[in-house]
Amino acid sequence: MELRKIIHVDMDAFFASIEQRDHPSLRGKPVAVGRGEARGVVAAASYEARKFGVHSAMPSVTAIRKCPGLIFMPPRFEVYHRISAQIMDIFHDFTDLVEPLSIDEAYLDVTQNKYNLPSATIIAQEVKHRIWQTTGLTASAGVSVNKFLAKVASGYQKPNGLCVIAPDEVDDFIARLPIGDFYGVGTKTAERMHELGIFNGRDLQQMSLPFLVRHFGKSGAYFFQIARGIDDRPVEPHRERKSVGIENTFERDLTRLEAVVVEVNLLIEGLWERVLEVGKTGRTLTLKVKYHNFEQVTRSRTLAVGIDRRETIQKLAYELLEQVDLTQSVRLLGLTVSNFEGEQVPQAIQLTIRFPEVGEDV
Repeated sequence: MELRKIIHVDMDAFFASIEQRDHPSLRGKPVAVGRGEARGVVAAASYEARKFGVHSAMPSVTAIRKCPGLIFMPPRFEVYHRISAQIMDIFHDFTDLVEPLSIDEAYLDVTQNKYNLPSATIIAQEVKHRIWQTTGLTASAGVSVNKFLAKVASGYQKPNGLCVIAPDEVDDFIARLPIGDFYGVGTKTAERMHELGIFNGRDLQQMSLPFLVRHFGKSGAYFFQIARGIDDRPVEPHRERKSVGIENTFERDLTRLEAVVVEVNLLIEGLWERVLEVGKTGRTLTLKVKYHNFEQVTRSRTLAVGIDRRETIQKLAYELLEQVDLTQSVRLLGLTVSNFEGEQVPQAIQLTIRFPEVGEDV
């Protein structure tokens, strides 16, 4: 069986880098894309800002506290989407097997490619070069035999990196990889693994499938597979997104209704921005609540027409909150829009991108 050649390309601080490109006075300075006000959420942060601990989906007030000199720039969605389209065109110049994950990253299967090039590494180098020539922006790329390994590799040498995990290097690479660097292992899951004595890939490889399933449920099978470098998922060019969601697990359980409302408002902001990123409207809003004892409840409301305003999300979210028990301490809150209609939504002022984590409750 022929080994696949998969590339994962991820733009470096995409929104913030565009703002620094178009505003030379911002270069070398900490920049956040979003609204620098009480209800604002950081959509993207430059690498200069990340050094202070600023990251996407962070409340703006927290970001300012961490980085007092942080410069906020309002999002320019039409610009970001136009540049994203240019980048996707570059990908399609090499292969039709392109699976966008978001506006600024995608998988490419170049096992068979339009230039009949035998080396995925050479293709990745050329893709990065063309992106720089066309947009003046840098990208990081990971190259390997499957999607999981390519995704991990792309983040290994950011920014402007290129990391290749050859077939004969897979076992050693995974064995050395800190458990928190595995794609799909979030902070909470990493903490749980540390409690079980799992600190790196080698430790994970030594755990049996029943052990992992017992401690991590369905995700245990996923962890068992990736510890061995196994990922048979194909690159799917026409895969359609079924839903858009955002959630937050709290370091300390929420014990007051006022605190729950504050967190729900932040989720509303972030969810609306993710809806804008996708560019479609959905008819169903779902609220997820996980309590301190890990009991979980969901409540949903479906409209006859698509949710095309942030205020509609807020109204529905408040209605759903009234349907759940908030006398218990809350560990996690989440909001999801589904049942997409496919119509474009109006432009707005902010974008939050948060990727779900396998092993966390999504």
